[in-house]
Amino acid sequence: MPRKPSFLTFYALLGCCFVVSSHSSAGEARPVYSGLAAHEWGTFSSVAGRDGSAVEWLPLTGSTDLPSFVEHFRYAGFKLGLRGTVRMETPVLYFYDSREETVSVKVSFAKGLITEWYPYATRVEPAANIFDDTLLQPHPDGSIIWDAVTVSPNMREKFPRENSANHYYAARMTSSTPLRVPTPAGEQQEKFLFYRGVSTLPVPLSATLAPAGKLQVENNGAEEIPNTILFERRGERVGYRVGGPLQKDAFLDPPELTGTVGDLGRELEGVLVAQGLYQDEAHAMVETWRGSWFEEGSRLLYIVPPAFVDGVLPLSIRPAPAQTVRVFVGRLEIVTPATENAVERALATHDSATLKMFGRFLEPILQVMIQKESNSAKVRRFNQALNAYYRTEIARNTRRD
Repeated sequence: MPRKPSFLTFYALLGCCFVVSSHSSAGEARPVYSGLAAHEWGTFSSVAGRDGSAVEWLPLTGSTDLPSFVEHFRYAGFKLGLRGTVRMETPVLYFYDSREETVSVKVSFAKGLITEWYPYATRVEPAANIFDDTLLQPHPDGSIIWDAVTVSPNMREKFPRENSANHYYAARMTSSTPLRVPTPAGEQQEKFLFYRGVSTLPVPLSATLAPAGKLQVENNGAEEIPNTILFERRGERVGYRVGGPLQKDAFLDPPELTGTVGDLGRELEGVLVAQGLYQDEAHAMVETWRGSWFEEGSRLLYIVPPAFVDGVLPLSIRPAPAQTVRVFVGRLEIVTPATENAVERALATHDSATLKMFGRFLEPILQVMIQKESNSAKVRRFNQALNAYYRTEIARNTRRD
């Protein structure tokens, strides 16, 4: 088990202190905390439309990347039919404590629905009258409740595991305190509470393409956005540009494709630690999303303002921790001319490998291309491609379910 880093942020120093403990299943020293602490990270994924704001989109793919022991709202494929502006992906909530303690946890999701989680939850709401288009209609906010989570530093860890290559397991590579949750079928164990969801809420910034390939980024709220990073990948060539904090608006030059994924990963870890995560938590987050954040295309990665997170995703823990840190990364996909050209060429040559690289973002990319195109023949071809994509993915998901 990884040791806690030798340095901590100012916020961590407020809530935790360390002594050497012999209670480690791996025989290593385990950090001991002066009181219950909770740390959380997660991702809000969106796609920018022509006006730069997050558009409603339907990925049709994306639920196959979780182990089968993860629980789903209604059934595994239900999330695929939920059209929204935000896919809330893989928030994990870690706990740290030097003594065994039982806590209750509730998370609500504004204009959204909790679609996957683990361990077993006591209650997930709304519980009835949910249909595939529900998020587009007025409805109660989604929520999830774990009534009895026992944080147990001396517990012998026995976590479920299937395919060892699944990126879900990277989140376990921290020194967080193990926990257990009772279920009607017996006890479940994990290193964190995990959940996902979809919402129609607006995101805190917008991004539009400007002349000379620049990206104009605007902060839509009153709170400063702590950091922004513009990333682009074209085949094996990658580049990124750190924009820094965003108070109002800024123009970002396109990155030169001379960087490496490794350099960006280390840069992101530093950004996450600066926001209050421990080093091993930051590393676990980057490793969890390495295959997705750094895939083909262009995107703006940004730190979601803490007040925005607390407003749209209120968290309640009882008894209250001595320290709570929440760090969310926003991902805003940018449909650039390079992306449009790549998709158009792939459609013309039936290049399924290239189309697969854009994966779940292919639908919103085609929608943007259709809106911009004035050539009626091209519009017809794009619509035909989009309809074929719908039919293929729906058939595949039906077979899987």
